[in-house]
Amino acid sequence: MRLQVYCEDRLGLTRELLDILARRNIDLRGIEIDQVGIIYLNCPEIEFDEFRQLMSEIRLISGVTDVRKIQFLPAEREHRELRALLETLSDPVFSLNLTGKVDMANKSAFRLMGSHHENLIGESANVLFPDFNFAHWLEREKASQVCRQVVLTGIDYLMEVMPVYVTDSEDNDVLASAVVQLKQVSMNHLPTTLYRTPGEHGFEHLVGQSSKFRALVNQAKKFALLDAPLLIQGETGTGKELLAKACHQRSHRAEHPFLLVNCVSMPDDAAETELFGCAPGPEREGKKGQFEQADGGTVFLYEVGEMSPHLQIKLLRFMQDGTFRRVGEEHEVKVDVRVICSTQKNLSELVTAGQFREDLYYRLNVLSLTVPPLRERPSDVQPLAELFLNQFSAELGQERPALQSGVPDFLSQYSWPGNIRQLRNVLFRAVTQIEDGTLTKEDIQLPETEQSAFLTEESMDGSLDDIMKRYESGILSNLYRSYPSTRKLAKRLSVSHTAIANKLREYSIGKK
Repeated sequence: MRLQVYCEDRLGLTRELLDILARRNIDLRGIEIDQVGIIYLNCPEIEFDEFRQLMSEIRLISGVTDVRKIQFLPAEREHRELRALLETLSDPVFSLNLTGKVDMANKSAFRLMGSHHENLIGESANVLFPDFNFAHWLEREKASQVCRQVVLTGIDYLMEVMPVYVTDSEDNDVLASAVVQLKQVSMNHLPTTLYRTPGEHGFEHLVGQSSKFRALVNQAKKFALLDAPLLIQGETGTGKELLAKACHQRSHRAEHPFLLVNCVSMPDDAAETELFGCAPGPEREGKKGQFEQADGGTVFLYEVGEMSPHLQIKLLRFMQDGTFRRVGEEHEVKVDVRVICSTQKNLSELVTAGQFREDLYYRLNVLSLTVPPLRERPSDVQPLAELFLNQFSAELGQERPALQSGVPDFLSQYSWPGNIRQLRNVLFRAVTQIEDGTLTKEDIQLPETEQSAFLTEESMDGSLDDIMKRYESGILSNLYRSYPSTRKLAKRLSVSHTAIANKLREYSIGKK
């Protein structure tokens, strides 16, 4: 119970209040004293008769004008109001103490960090935001508000760090704590003058936890520091362009342009002008090509396997010494550009078939990375899904949907022929359909593939029984979309209705 005691400003009055509580063996949990003559007491609940006697005894104290029961002490009410205000904010907010540890956080912050209360409260800010030195900032003589761009779980945020000052008894402003607020933004809308926190320089946008993903990123970070041509191979939708950008951002060329040239279905004359530029003429203005515009930076040749034989010859000449001629011009131009290429085709097979120049292939394939398809790293599906759901919630201005139990396994069992791009599109379509804030398996429309479940190294963890169950669950999950009843599915698989019903119940298929 909380009591509000109105009283005069008399020496010893508070002591008399405490003596009454002590005589009645009532524990005092908290006390606040207001300057206008109000004393607030926080005590355990007591029986009604004892409460009535206590109130009468307090009123008999000399100087007490009234006493009443209230719901919250002022500090409690202020704390609860602050908490309620924080929870209304869609942006993650953290309150830090002077040791740089989290004292308070709102639901958005817990959701972002994927943490429960006991894991996040007390955590060091330097662990949560390793690229910003909070200890150094807090030790400044006059800490002031700062703004940084950070990347958390693959998403760009503007991080605002705001000091909280309070006035002491001598009217001096004293630093009491700090508040961190994160605002999700698109990379395209980041202020150009904003200081970017030094970190992975692009690789923090790549999300995954599988051993194949980690090996790829570790190798890419090493290659990013080199100037030699880099060939990135992988199926469509695996994220080759994002990997190329990350390599550029980590290199010494990061402050210079990163320009993309799409080699798919470009006429030779247009492609040559796009790459090398053209000289001014009677009916045209001169134009710098992508190589010249990217001087000092990187040119990314998207799907280089689609390049025509004519352009392959032009590119080979450039790769030899970095010189080229603009279309319609005689003198040569020399630039310093790193070339990164991507392809979903097997260039060595194209060389064998006579569709790609062998000498150019060896010029481009000095360093090479192969991005594994999503079906070979199923443990990356869930973190990618979490990333996309966070992005969609910001784009659509709605609460991030929760994942129904079993959805991560359901997604991981699909083969994803379109890889990460397909996963993103499927989830976006699903998010636009849900109504109750929970994403279920029924919301996800997956087109059937000839091979709906793949036996990869990761899917073969555990005993034979575990492996067979995962494989069986994948088959049933995919077939159930086309045969959404136990009888139809039993007929399709030539087994009894009872057997199928038991299997669907065991794997929680067809239930919300």
